[in-house]
Parts: sequence; C-alpha cells; structure tokens
Amino acid sequence: MDNLDVSWAKCKNDVWCSLDRVILTDVTTYGVYVIWYVTKDGKIRVVRVGKGDIKSRLQSHRNDTDITKYSKYGALLTTWARVSEKYVDGVEKYLGDMLDPDKRHPDVDPIRVNLPAW
Repeated sequence: MDNLDVSWAKCKNDVWCSLDRVILTDVTTYGVYVIWYVTKDGKIRVVRVGKGDIKSRLQSHRNDTDITKYSKYGALLTTWARVSEKYVDGVEKYLGDMLDPDKRHPDVDPIRVNLPAW
C-alpha cells in the first residue's frame, strides 16, 4: 500500500475541534487521532498522535496531565480519522514520524496518509 487517503474530522462550522469541548457522545470512530496547539507565532505543535476507539482515547486524554499541561501555550485542538484495524498501527507510525509528538509509536512499517490540512 503506497498511500491511504483519510478524512480528518472537524467540528461545527468546519473548524478543528477543541479537545476539552468536543462532544464525543456520538463519536463511534476507530482509527487515529492528533492533538495539537498553535503557538503564539502561529506554528503547529503536535502533542500526541494515537490510535484506538476515538471517543474513549480523547476522553482519557482530557484528564491526562501529560497532555493538558500544554494548554498553557494554546488551546488544545484535535482531529481524527477512521482507519481499519488492518492499517491503524502503520498509520499511527507514519503520523508519529511526520508530526513528531512526544511519544513512542509502534515498531512497524509506516503507512502514508494525507496529513490534516492546517
């Protein structure tokens, strides 16, 4: 597989979702997610890339001080994309390699995907 095209979720009015305010009640997606903030000089700083049941992972991260400590630099934003279990480890690896968050990722071959269009 050369490239996997994914659709990154956005919230109401086509804006990136706020980690602490996104309503996860109806989110049933399994796949990958990205959490980031925008620095005062407009740069994207990725805090976490992960995989799994999006609703439970994002709910967990809302209370994770390893992630929430970054909110002092800017609002934490998030997006996610549906990815089949067959490819999710490779996609997480690719996102981790490309976006450089502070976390280790699976030791598998990366599967290239389109990045969120910041």
